Amino acid sequence: MHDQAQALRHLVHTRDIPKSTTTRILTVTSGKGGVGKSNFSLNFAMALQRRGYSVLVFDADIGLGNIDVLLGTPAKYNLIHLLKGEKTIWEIVQTGPGGLQFIAGGSGFQDLVRLSEDQLEYFAEQIGKLHGHVDYLLFDTGAGLSKETTRFITAAEEAFVVTTPEPTSITDAYALIKMMKTMGHDVPFRLVVNRVSDEREGRQTSDNFRQVADKYLGMDIPVLGYIPDDNHVSKAVKRQTALSLAFPDSAAAKGIDRIASAYLMEERDRAPAGMNGFLQRIRKLWK
Repeated sequence: MHDQAQALRHLVHTRDIPKSTTTRILTVTSGKGGVGKSNFSLNFAMALQRRGYSVLVFDADIGLGNIDVLLGTPAKYNLIHLLKGEKTIWEIVQTGPGGLQFIAGGSGFQDLVRLSEDQLEYFAEQIGKLHGHVDYLLFDTGAGLSKETTRFITAAEEAFVVTTPEPTSITDAYALIKMMKTMGHDVPFRLVVNRVSDEREGRQTSDNFRQVADKYLGMDIPVLGYIPDDNHVSKAVKRQTALSLAFPDSAAAKGIDRIASAYLMEERDRAPAGMNGFLQRIRKLWK
């Protein structure tokens, strides 16, 4: 009852935010592993869903997909079944707690590198069927810059880069953005700073990051927001339950919720690029 009442309050408070008329394509990535990227993806998607938007999380982590593990919902079918032509997109879409739709990554995802032209076309055709089915299609990529991660980042409308205040995390996040820039990919990035001790640390980390990106890359990297360091996150992982379901009043859950609110307010006047552009880029990038 508590979860239902909370969801209802969110819908009431955000009823003036219009829903998308088409599907937006987002990618969440990070320069290194262990920064909380998948947890952010999962709970950010749930925050959008509580506001009345339909979301599908696509686990695009190569061989190390864990969205189904975080949800405590073993997936009967995953992306590999789609790539092999054994299942359609509708057959691999799973429904987890809270009604969140997701596609599990599974192992052997590196097969995507060696797709034949027919397999690529089938993959793109099946992904295209999601157009209009959900408001947001969110790709949770692997950490770092593998070929597949690069392709998903480039094909999406925009990419969220998750980092922490740790120097290694910041350095790797910057290196990822720099590499994309060097490769000639014009990707709109946004920054999420996770595990901050307080807002001051989050603001200082993001300000320093933005200054360096502006000075050396000529890029403006807007900040989506900050997420407090919170031991409830690890507790939720051990329970195999999404943070926003296990501990909805925790500091980290509220931080992600604020980020979702800020993001939606910014998106009100932006027209989505839609699925067609994404599919064109996918076909081009994988040939």
